[in-house]
Amino acid sequence: MTPTLVRQHLPHAGAAPRVDLRARARDWSEIQERMLVPLYEAVYERLDVGPTTRLLGLGCGSGLALLMATARGAAVTGVDASPERMALARERLLPGAGSTRARAGTRLVEGSPREAREPGAPAYSLVTAFEPIGCLAGDSEGLGGQLAEATPLAERGAAVVLAGWGPPERCATTSVLRVATKLAEPLRASGSWRPALRDDLEEVAQRAGLKPDGSGRVACPFGYADVDSAVRGLKSTGLFDAAMTATDQVQVDKELTEALHPHQRRDGTVWMPNVFRYLIARTP
Repeated sequence: MTPTLVRQHLPHAGAAPRVDLRARARDWSEIQERMLVPLYEAVYERLDVGPTTRLLGLGCGSGLALLMATARGAAVTGVDASPERMALARERLLPGAGSTRARAGTRLVEGSPREAREPGAPAYSLVTAFEPIGCLAGDSEGLGGQLAEATPLAERGAAVVLAGWGPPERCATTSVLRVATKLAEPLRASGSWRPALRDDLEEVAQRAGLKPDGSGRVACPFGYADVDSAVRGLKSTGLFDAAMTATDQVQVDKELTEALHPHQRRDGTVWMPNVFRYLIARTP
């Protein structure tokens, strides 16, 4: 399936506070999350996700990857610490008893992976962590804690999928993300963006006691209806939070707009080819 990445998105009404968590979650759901659809599809196809799959999605966001898994017949449990994103996931996956999308076996858990345990239920056969790591200082440590709680819930030999950015030279968005580092540098803020490293995923798997069992690369272009949608979508990832703390939202928006200019096409849309990487590991 070739995703349609460019759509029109109406701006949120009124002046937003410095960080409006509800608006940010909506921007993630409506603009940014779909950029990773090729990654989700590639992983599900490779692992033959279907009716026999019990999937535990870590950092499930607003639930798009889970929705795609349920369309293949999988039973899914999604975990995320963001109440705003989880509210949107419930709209997608649990919209009402009469909906064909409210499949049996679908659960959403707000909090940590340990809360996804179901007494008496079969162990999970697949654990996914699709939120790309390796681009924020310290993000791999956070994922390591989630994996420590999640892997005991999975069956022996279950697949655990980790995702991250590909080589910086293969990701056009890298030049835009460097804005985050530049703006955060004056305060040397923690949690600022850094280029992905080649062995980021393998190091996380090793620390979690997982055995690597294959990897792949997937083209995930970022496409936006206009520069405003691109700015909102990119900020919804959280990669610019340190920059906004060190400066302010107006400055971040200005610098982002300038950095996006080379990627804007004649019709006003913004297009940035990227490559993402995934690692398949196995539980002991």
